[in-house]
Amino acid sequence: MNTYHAALWSDSSSSSDDDTRYSGVLACFGQRNLIATMPDRLDVLTGSCVQIPCSFDIHDPHNTFNSTILPSGVWIKGNPYFGGRPDRVIFNSSETVNRYQGKITGNMFQKNCTTVFFNVTTSYSDIYFFRIENGPFLATDPDKSVNIVVSDLPSSPIITVSGEVKEGTPVSLNCSAVAPCPEHPPELTWTLPTQFTPENQLQENSDQTKSVLSTVTFTPSYLHHEKNITCTAVYPVGTSNKRAEHNMMLNVSFSPKDTLASISPADSASVGSCVNLTCSSTANPPVTNFTWFKISGGKRTQVASGQSYTLNVTSGNGELYYCEARNSHGCGKSNEVQLAIKGHEEPVNPKVFEIVGKTLGLIFLFSLIVFFAWRRRTSRLPSGFDMTDRSQGLVGMNSPVGTVCSNQATVGRGNQEPPLNNLDGL
Repeated sequence: MNTYHAALWSDSSSSSDDDTRYSGVLACFGQRNLIATMPDRLDVLTGSCVQIPCSFDIHDPHNTFNSTILPSGVWIKGNPYFGGRPDRVIFNSSETVNRYQGKITGNMFQKNCTTVFFNVTTSYSDIYFFRIENGPFLATDPDKSVNIVVSDLPSSPIITVSGEVKEGTPVSLNCSAVAPCPEHPPELTWTLPTQFTPENQLQENSDQTKSVLSTVTFTPSYLHHEKNITCTAVYPVGTSNKRAEHNMMLNVSFSPKDTLASISPADSASVGSCVNLTCSSTANPPVTNFTWFKISGGKRTQVASGQSYTLNVTSGNGELYYCEARNSHGCGKSNEVQLAIKGHEEPVNPKVFEIVGKTLGLIFLFSLIVFFAWRRRTSRLPSGFDMTDRSQGLVGMNSPVGTVCSNQATVGRGNQEPPLNNLDGL
């Protein structure tokens, strides 16, 4: 007869021998002849398996534990005192058939009682106690139990950050998800606003439970500030998957960026009026100090502190102004702005005079080239060609048909005979 069955029977029997054996079990409860070590709680998925890390020590003042005989491991549900409730015993390693399908995977000779239960259902949710049966040695640890919590959805993974997330400094993000069934651990994936290469590993925790750890290392930018990151755990259960995720917003520390100086009113101001200069910047942590500078004659002068700077307009104004924003991580410089004053002509940039001078010089040089080309052409006309001939020649050039006709008429009159009336006079 199995020893735990004998204990059950002795609970309702008057047999002195069995009562003694059972009373010895009760005595073990008070003296803790068995000291079990296991996690306080295990979260398990419906349809999956659960591994209970377990080890034990023996306190055997009567030397009844036989180390040469393989001890039996017994799991009791709900209450360690199972005398009137045989159904509380859900597993005994010495039995071939048990209420819970499972096996002790640890080496009992080495006092390792790690146990795996398969095909977990919601009815498994309860506390469990461990018992040793080894010949005459019978002992249960009533002061240590494991709480198994079964649910249809997995618990969310946990994201942790190693150190401060600072712009330009590499940082590691860790995502951890419990693996109550190490035979089918979850797969972890990341969603990040940058490129990355994850490193995943199955690790053992301090209470000997298992978890999957995924680590991502990257160098953040200020553009990653307040961006969401996600770690997703996918658990294989049977032919389907169950998933859970953890979202977190990145908090990136960075020096002032996009620092901008502006003038109000933006149009030109009258002498005697006031204008307001404002400095804006994006930084994390926020800007702690704004400083205003004036550039005059190529020299920089600090003129004010604070995000806003009010300036009284005088005829001498018109210099360049800019601001600097500073936090604990650095400084950011703004653009340069210039105050425009009504009725006050701004000095012309010397480069304008240089450009205009070069342009006029080129025009003058081109005119000289054209003039000398024309003079050279007119100086090549034939000698003895007076102004009248030049005029006629020019006319002939412009009207060649008329010139030919005129010459032809002159030649015709020279070849004719004298008129008859002239001959008569001779």
